[in-house]
Amino acid sequence: MLPVLDNDHLRTLIAIAESGSFTRAADIVNKTQSAVSMQIRRLEERLDREIFVKDGRTARLTLDGERLLDYAYRIMRLNDEAMAMFREERLSGRVKLGVPDDYAERYLPRILARFTASNPGIEVAVICEPTEYLVPNLQSCEIDMAIITHSDKRGAGEVIREERLLWVASQRHCTHEQRPLPLALGRDNCNWRRAATSGLAEMGVPFRILYTSWNSAAVGAVVLAGLAISVLPESAIRPGMRVLTAEDGFPDLPMVKIALLRNPNARDHVANALANHIIQSLDNLSYETRGMMLAAE
Repeated sequence: MLPVLDNDHLRTLIAIAESGSFTRAADIVNKTQSAVSMQIRRLEERLDREIFVKDGRTARLTLDGERLLDYAYRIMRLNDEAMAMFREERLSGRVKLGVPDDYAERYLPRILARFTASNPGIEVAVICEPTEYLVPNLQSCEIDMAIITHSDKRGAGEVIREERLLWVASQRHCTHEQRPLPLALGRDNCNWRRAATSGLAEMGVPFRILYTSWNSAAVGAVVLAGLAISVLPESAIRPGMRVLTAEDGFPDLPMVKIALLRNPNARDHVANALANHIIQSLDNLSYETRGMMLAAE
């Protein structure tokens, strides 16, 4: 018979991964540091795998640790769902959710409409900022959770959706044939911008950046007007946009990973209810997004 994973140990694993420290995790789970270390040792003994390695003053997940973290998130989410199912009282409270404006435009109407209908006692305060600003806001406890563009440099977060990053142009214009190629992209520290410009540079395609904005609606308007081309995740493709491929002379782009990053100190039933709803909602968008992509192509 296979050994059973202890939920308490998995909570501690998540706390360490999200805080980056055994010491900070001990405060989060209300245990001593030695007790936290003992729980991780027991997990490692049960799995016969090393989960963490020291990286200076921080704790870094091993490859096996990252795989276990994914299961830990899923197990704890199921645990919370099961407990919520049998709770008779209605949840009430307030949650602060951070989200970039482009994700807010695409995902929030659906997410909040359904969540509010099923949880009328919970108030969701939404803060729209770029991912670069949301991460420090979460670290300073100004928000409870954030939907962000995942990056290994930003710490542990649960990847809840993956999409293709695509080159897009107007269907009514031949902007993609211009040289130098006019681009509408995010700011200098935007990962999508870096992927786009480095790909074009490697192919020797001359380009110029005409429009710079964090606002996806503004970028989309520029593309549809035939003033520039851009890169967008597949769920952001709008009617009137054309997807450009290798056949059009454009390089492949990396996948976009969307993650839910949570404040380790904000894991009560109210916050867990919203987090679970966000994860389920974004996962359920996959089939619909594919249909939109086929229509756009």
